Amino acid sequence: MYTLHIANKNYSSWSLRPWVLLRMLGIPFEERQTPFPSSGGFELYRQFSPSGRVPCLVDDGWPVWDSLAIVEYLAERHPDVWPADARARAWARSAAAEMHSSYVALRDVCTMNCGVRVRLGERSAALKHDLFRLNDLWNDGLKRFGGPFLAGDRFTAVDAFYAPVAFRAQTYGLEFDGPAAAYPSRLLDLVPMREWYEAALAETWREPGHEAEVVRAGAIVADLRATV
Repeated sequence: MYTLHIANKNYSSWSLRPWVLLRMLGIPFEERQTPFPSSGGFELYRQFSPSGRVPCLVDDGWPVWDSLAIVEYLAERHPDVWPADARARAWARSAAAEMHSSYVALRDVCTMNCGVRVRLGERSAALKHDLFRLNDLWNDGLKRFGGPFLAGDRFTAVDAFYAPVAFRAQTYGLEFDGPAAAYPSRLLDLVPMREWYEAALAETWREPGHEAEVVRAGAIVADLRATV
């Protein structure tokens, strides 16, 4: 059985990607969670991940790190990770790679923090550009392949890559138009996503760096997380 090493569910968008894919495809795995430390994360995570980061999938003692590499490793062993149709698969891979390498302003400003609600401050031109492109990409996939998921009627790896954005949309009140308007809610309503969210709310530890990022983004109007 696979072992998937992840960090805090409240914060770790990268951990969510392979986790929700494994759950949605019904692939058995053991979850091992190591919360983000205030310092020394590299040394801590190096105990199981060559990069010193999460997520890391371990298969019979063999580590596979980085969310994109994990997805491709799983695709070689399990059907339905990517769409069956060649063009849909090419589109999905392109969109997933774009999420993996782009949207810098969205990542920097709207960091993942599932349990709070934030009224954003001023939106920079870079953030507006990222949100425009995100809306355009989602509408393209949903219209091109008929939905309800980005590359067709099944949840695939490309949806897993954008699953953290659904939590960001909820946290920061991000709005989209066209078919994309309903897509974040559709993801949030998936059973594994609801389970991740409930676990995130139940976490009582706080990592100062991640908490500071939210404060810089705007005003916290609600904190739904459990307290110590």
